Amino acid sequence: MLEKKTTKYEKTVLIGVINQQQNEQKVTEYLDELAFLTFTAGGEVCKRFVQRVNVPNPKTMIGSGKMQEIEAYVEENEIGSVIFDDELSPAQQRNIEKQLRCKILDRTGLILDIFAQRAQTSYSRTQVELAQYEYLLPRLTGLWTHLERQKGGIGMRGPGETEIETDRRIVRDRITLLKKKLLKIDRQMETQRGNRGALVRVALVGYTNVGKSTLMNVVSKSDVFAENKLFATLDTTVRKVVIGNLPFLLSDTVGFIRKLPTQLVESFKSTLDEVREADLLLHVVDISHEQFEEHIDSVNKILDEIDSADKNTIMVFNKIDQYLPETIAEDDLITEKTAIHFTLEDWKRTWMQRVGDNALFISALNKENLDDFRKRVYSEVRDIHVTRFPYNNFLYPENLDQY
Repeated sequence: MLEKKTTKYEKTVLIGVINQQQNEQKVTEYLDELAFLTFTAGGEVCKRFVQRVNVPNPKTMIGSGKMQEIEAYVEENEIGSVIFDDELSPAQQRNIEKQLRCKILDRTGLILDIFAQRAQTSYSRTQVELAQYEYLLPRLTGLWTHLERQKGGIGMRGPGETEIETDRRIVRDRITLLKKKLLKIDRQMETQRGNRGALVRVALVGYTNVGKSTLMNVVSKSDVFAENKLFATLDTTVRKVVIGNLPFLLSDTVGFIRKLPTQLVESFKSTLDEVREADLLLHVVDISHEQFEEHIDSVNKILDEIDSADKNTIMVFNKIDQYLPETIAEDDLITEKTAIHFTLEDWKRTWMQRVGDNALFISALNKENLDDFRKRVYSEVRDIHVTRFPYNNFLYPENLDQY
């Protein structure tokens, strides 16, 4: 009888700091997200450490006393990786690794590792490899010690594990080569986009794990990979969709995240051309997430970085089936009603009211309110289409119900 294989997760510890930019509540939120990232990468979080640091220690980020506490825990529990939520300098990473004698990663390194796992196409693998090398270059000295041990697991995928004998000159040459390769692929993809004709282009954007791929599957009747993990989709997928008899192109892009590494924004700018060249953006939001408003701000910030913040956008608030506001008892005269107590109707009367018809509330998984979604998208795509092809606007009724 065959034994059932079980997934073995690497034991990890998370480190967060409270400072002027992030209070205790914010650090807790960030560490929750970092824990999800760690799980996605194949790690099991055994413990979290948090310290208030007004001025970061230039050698180890956190204080010496906290470092000793972490060192004792790492040794006693055979921890494989220690992951910092904030970015470490190469010197800090080297000093911490020397003291703790295990793999040290920051949020950037962890996200790069997940991207290395998720990249499927030659294009995305090249983009990830470029980002990894640019991250690796200033850290070569610090990486020698643990690279010689040839450990696997989190943070060890990609160029670091195979290019043990690399030096700065070789890495720079490799970066140059990868950039040339990306330019060549960019030209090919630009040609592909040009060959699609003048069809209206619609792009799904949003924070990671908000349900973009699930929505893509429902609308386009396709089979895009969707999973309850961060960055389940890394490669851009484009499908031809027809609502009524109106055709358009729908693309599913990589999810965004807070503190997105600069290397990834730069490397994936070509992939995000699908967003830049879109006629309409569908900004998908997980309304069941407590920090969905902050997620919206993070996405808008990245859209601004790629010159797409002013595009025509429909806000699609997904996962309404999972939205559960906290309730206040009728006889409770003390508790103040805040956003955590808002019903969906309450939210619709807030700033969302200003969004008007460009705010939709759906559940892609349970297919709730998808008729309203299709009608709204049809209306917007039709307006763009008849402007582009005024001679055949009689083919498409103003109202989808007229079919």
